[in-house]
Amino acid sequence: MRIPIALLALTSALTMQSLFAETARPNFIFVLTDDQRYDAVGVVQREQGEQARFPWFETPHMDRLAREGVRFRNAFVTSSLCAPSRAAFLTGVYNHLNGIVYNNIPFPDDSVTWASLLREKGYRTGYVGKWHMGNQSGHRPGFDHSASFDGQGKYGNQTFLVDGTSTPTKGWVDDVATDFAIEFIRENKEKPFALQLSFKSPHGPCKPPSRLKKRYEGEYCRPAANEDFHPPYDMSDTTEPPYKMGEVDRRLNRFRCIQGADDNLGRLLDALDELKIADNTMVVYASDNGYYMGDHGLKDKRTAYEESMRIPLLVRFPQMARKGAVEDAAVLNIDLAPTILDYAGVKAPEEMQGSSWRPLLADGDSSGWRESFFYEYFERAGNAPTIYALRTPKYKLVTYPGKPEWNQIFNLETDPYETKNLADNPELMQRLKKELERESKAVRFRVPDVVKQADRK
Repeated sequence: MRIPIALLALTSALTMQSLFAETARPNFIFVLTDDQRYDAVGVVQREQGEQARFPWFETPHMDRLAREGVRFRNAFVTSSLCAPSRAAFLTGVYNHLNGIVYNNIPFPDDSVTWASLLREKGYRTGYVGKWHMGNQSGHRPGFDHSASFDGQGKYGNQTFLVDGTSTPTKGWVDDVATDFAIEFIRENKEKPFALQLSFKSPHGPCKPPSRLKKRYEGEYCRPAANEDFHPPYDMSDTTEPPYKMGEVDRRLNRFRCIQGADDNLGRLLDALDELKIADNTMVVYASDNGYYMGDHGLKDKRTAYEESMRIPLLVRFPQMARKGAVEDAAVLNIDLAPTILDYAGVKAPEEMQGSSWRPLLADGDSSGWRESFFYEYFERAGNAPTIYALRTPKYKLVTYPGKPEWNQIFNLETDPYETKNLADNPELMQRLKKELERESKAVRFRVPDVVKQADRK
């Protein structure tokens, strides 16, 4: 039986079309650091000029992403704590709904995430590095492949669990994680893939790689402009001792670790260039939360001051029209999932509460974009009190349930370091409280059962 030439041609065309559609789907790489504050980026330090606290700090590869993509000046997390923020990045949903409100809660296997949805559509999904959802072990939910470790891990010679196989390694943990990530990319370069690479850096106690142990020796972080404006609650557990000029700044290892993460970001970008897939790969770089370095006299994170809830966020996708752009619209960690799904051509579930960054990335169109957002933190182990906050472009309202005398209002335009509490303005307080209530209802806020149980205990 002879097959008509026209039918053969049609079949060949459809096959080529199918192959083109397969290769045309973009790849995604999400790089996440741990406790990197928003201004711990070289390009931001240069932008801040005389206000920069560590102007000597250099991150050439983060700067490259900013130069070749979009840098978001106002990127925030909806809860400034490691596991909750990581869960929000994955699910596109606030923590009071996804259930991850504390660091010790494992991530449910049946969670709907950008990774699980892409996998259903034929993407090869991989997770490499720090997971940090309690001490959750085993395969990472939603990912085909994982090379990860339990809990906090350690900076040197960390044993990874690679698809269920315990694998001892030698070397600095984020160097090793990047090796695993590049191996995943090489193995999957012919098909659409989505990869999350999570660094341990710069989570304390910071131990940089040997190549960076003397980097920035003799440098000093300038004091925070707001170090004398303290929060209204007992901060004895989270006080940052003041530093005096002339003494060795113990915080330098934090920047050396971030430098190590930047080195590995560079290796990742070079691998994409070498494999000739950079043009079809979206790279997103962010941190799970900010970090205090004496700001408001504090260390750690959790609370709703800018240095805690604000994060670095860089996005590069060569197919975007914008290059080297700086975007001021407020974006959130819950936006990552709908953004990745949007660019992959996968419909985001209605349950996802974030918004795709596509209009901001494409041409900076912020019409209809959010003007304010709701922030939550649930107290645990006394590190910081429960907080519900509202942030708008101009104002921030921070409320402490059960402690109305602690409430704070800041005018971010005239007081960016949040040093002048305007809570004694009754008209302003009433207006912002109404907006806080509107925002909380919009995200279907409720106190999670696990929080109620912890409160009872």
